[in-house]
Amino acid sequence: MPAKIFSAAVLGLEAVPVEVEADLGGGEMGSFAVVGLPDAAISESRERVRSAIKNSDFDFPRLKVTVNLAPANLKKHGPIYDLPIALSVLTALGKGGLTSQAFNDSWFLGELALDGELRPVCGALPIACQAQASGITNLFLPAANAREAGIVGGLNIFGVKNLRQLVNHLTGRQLIEAQTPTELNFLAPTTLLDFKDIAGQQHAKRALALAAAGGHNVLMSGSPGSGKTMLARALPSILPTLSLTEALELTKIYSVAGELSGQKYLVDARPWRSPHHSASAVAVIGGGAWPRPGEVSLAHRGVLFLDEFGEFPRQILESLRQPLEDGIVTVSRAAGSLTFPAKFMLVAAMNPCPCGFLNDQEKPCRCTGSQLAGYRRKLSGPILDRIDLYLDVPRLNFSELENLSGNQSSIEIRQTVEAARQRQAERFAGTPFISNHEMTSEAVRAFCPLDNASRHLLEQAIEKLHLSPRSYFRIIKLARTIADLAGEAVIGQNHVAEALQYRPPADLLI
Repeated sequence: MPAKIFSAAVLGLEAVPVEVEADLGGGEMGSFAVVGLPDAAISESRERVRSAIKNSDFDFPRLKVTVNLAPANLKKHGPIYDLPIALSVLTALGKGGLTSQAFNDSWFLGELALDGELRPVCGALPIACQAQASGITNLFLPAANAREAGIVGGLNIFGVKNLRQLVNHLTGRQLIEAQTPTELNFLAPTTLLDFKDIAGQQHAKRALALAAAGGHNVLMSGSPGSGKTMLARALPSILPTLSLTEALELTKIYSVAGELSGQKYLVDARPWRSPHHSASAVAVIGGGAWPRPGEVSLAHRGVLFLDEFGEFPRQILESLRQPLEDGIVTVSRAAGSLTFPAKFMLVAAMNPCPCGFLNDQEKPCRCTGSQLAGYRRKLSGPILDRIDLYLDVPRLNFSELENLSGNQSSIEIRQTVEAARQRQAERFAGTPFISNHEMTSEAVRAFCPLDNASRHLLEQAIEKLHLSPRSYFRIIKLARTIADLAGEAVIGQNHVAEALQYRPPADLLI
């Protein structure tokens, strides 16, 4: 009679149950077949499983072995099924009294080495979350993944070192101690750069504090060496501490992407991702034959820093439209579509022209009109319309470079940012929003009322600057953040006026 073991497959950031069935006999002696839409890694598991069983002092059956991964219409990938395949074969053989009925409340996953040792796999946290939601009692997985899965409560997590140890546990010879619940600690942002050590650029520092407080997108433009990259690298030092919900979202993404390694079982600080401008669209947006999260998803709840913004291919920049607007990225393939979260702060830095010295007071620009036009064409109107704060970062003179007095430290700035985020948390209680930037147009009308003076100023700005409806709502959301950072409950005319100062200049939109 076929043996049945339960495992799971990861689709995007979610997991679905998979039944691993093994049957003996009915064909060529000694053959081993795995069916159920396996990929190459699973097809190769036949040899890993055969060697692991033999080197764990068990006899591999001489009859034909047929393993089915159900549902058969769901494509399976990765070495995650090595352990349940091996266990199903041993159960079909009846080794040590193993029976399928004893495993109905358990899921198994793990990659096998040839000697029977278990290696870590990707996606342990999403599988643990789904197991808990499905009412599963026990989850058996590699010992290296136990602390990651231990974040989820409500089920027994067993970290398994090798196949022999698992069989001994299941037959009652030597029990494995269940993983204790993983302790969650969230770290304050740390960085080698502190805002107090950055000379000048008070306007840029103010704008970055607003971006951190409200989750807004930033574009910095300035001559080479003016400090754009340094300012961006100091930004993590003022970002608010992660909440539990945000940390679990991030850890799921990094688990599926295989970015959790060593002792890193929890993403405890906001991510700061900085792909090179030569990166492919798949690396930035996500995708592949079996879609994986890209940089926009790995920067979820953190910062995606695009240095040399104008050097990125236009295809990649245009691909940022959906995640910037919706906070998700959808990767479509012939077999179906997967959606990954991508609620990140875009922080971009660029030179004003190809040579870098347009409008510079010290060095003349050497670019021709056609060069400048081609450079600016990479930044389309829809992309610039999604920028909340546009900053000119000018070159500093000697006296400004030497003067560090009056600079606020990152700790001081972060305290005001945290206070602003706390006001937003209280305002958005019971809603799906975390920061002002995430508000929909309906939420803006509900949470951001304007007085007559502010409304009149905004009306004049829309008529003179020809702002789009998207820009209208983004200005109000930014004004709400400015008021939050100042500790004021009502959006005033001064808040709207400051928000308008950060709009991209007209010549950039041409």
